[in-house]
Amino acid sequence: MKEKQSVVIDEKTPLLVLAGPMFLELFLNTMLNNVDTLMLSHYNEYAVGAVGNANTIMFMMNILFSVIATATNVVVAQYLGARQYDKMNMIYTLAVVVNLAVGIVLSGVFCAANPLIMDFLHVSPEMRPYSMTYIYIVGGGGFVSAVFNVLLQIIRCNGYTKIGMWVTFAINIFNICGNYLFLYGPLAPLKMGVAGVAISTVAARTLAVLALVIFFYATRIGKISLRYLRPFPGKLLAKMVTIGLPTAGESLTYNLYQTTLLSFVNSMGNDAVNARAYCNTLIAFAMIFSNASAMSTQIITGHLVGAGKSEAAYKRVFKTLRTSLPITIALASINAILCRYTLQLFTENQHIIALGQMIMIADIFVETGRCLNMTFICSLKAAGAYVFPLIVGIACNWGLGLTTGYAVGVALGVGVAGIYAGTATDECIRGLIVMYYWYKKKWLGKAVVEKKDEALPA
Repeated sequence: MKEKQSVVIDEKTPLLVLAGPMFLELFLNTMLNNVDTLMLSHYNEYAVGAVGNANTIMFMMNILFSVIATATNVVVAQYLGARQYDKMNMIYTLAVVVNLAVGIVLSGVFCAANPLIMDFLHVSPEMRPYSMTYIYIVGGGGFVSAVFNVLLQIIRCNGYTKIGMWVTFAINIFNICGNYLFLYGPLAPLKMGVAGVAISTVAARTLAVLALVIFFYATRIGKISLRYLRPFPGKLLAKMVTIGLPTAGESLTYNLYQTTLLSFVNSMGNDAVNARAYCNTLIAFAMIFSNASAMSTQIITGHLVGAGKSEAAYKRVFKTLRTSLPITIALASINAILCRYTLQLFTENQHIIALGQMIMIADIFVETGRCLNMTFICSLKAAGAYVFPLIVGIACNWGLGLTTGYAVGVALGVGVAGIYAGTATDECIRGLIVMYYWYKKKWLGKAVVEKKDEALPA
């Protein structure tokens, strides 16, 4: 039986109660990544682009970890909404154990495939050693991220969103101190550079996992023990994999698509690679609010669907969009206006700054479409409609984003900004498609838990 649930999530839960802490968490997490970029930019400019390449691969690893983590979000939220607490400890244990095992295997695979990854991305000779070092260390410790992801989903679904904010804040402080020690401080004579930054990152994530475990037990959310897996819940695992695979597949195909676009950018020269890395650092701030709003709405939607309140879930998603879309467009526009100044924090190369200005203008349209996608796709997954986002993602990523990006960026010679124009085409059209799918209520009847639902007009 569930130990404790002090946070009630229903249709009356204000968005900012969940989104506020998540916003700060994502902001701090973005700062964590940006600190690496900023500190490395003063250490070695090639290291910046190299870590940017490596992080693309690390993101792909995290997508594979999300198979169980995403399913955990959906299953936990719906079961809590349905007040079926007797299965929670089994779900928690299954999620953590399976993701840890998957994380260990994938960490080994990515390290073994490191040289092949560098060849596929066409990483320049100047950047290749830095990228490989970063992947060996951060990728080798990837199983830590696997456990972190699933624990954070469990805690969030129970309504404790502030813990992510505080843990991320602590990670930032630890990571900054670690970076300083290896790049400029007492450990600088070791000349570890990128390796030192990678070690600092893994150490910070390990401490974060320990903090989440302590919080999980201190708040009596539940228990994690192998005894809850006897007999082994094979049917539940199959259900979670069925939920997680399409969701991870959608993210994976998107990342493969972005990786292919990155190979186009790598062929445009080191200035284009660095412009992309610097701009993505700034772009991360523009998408924070819409991302936090979408994740919060996903939790609320899952609880409402589990409780049989589909009408409330239907309205809640559109209510979120009316708040998140204008703010996202405003943030992206501010980024575009100020980028000629903010990019100077990273580089004095005027060619890179000029490329960055073009990228940031295109990103206004990227963020508009991305806000639509995150809001509706997260809610569709929470409602159990996890296959449609995969189908539309594959069609739009490769049929629109890749072809438009290649045509404008490579064939027409626009350059790296043309690649972002292709991404904007994909995001906007895909966003309109998933919004229409939610509007037509095609997600009804796909809930994980069986509960009598209220009537919803067609």
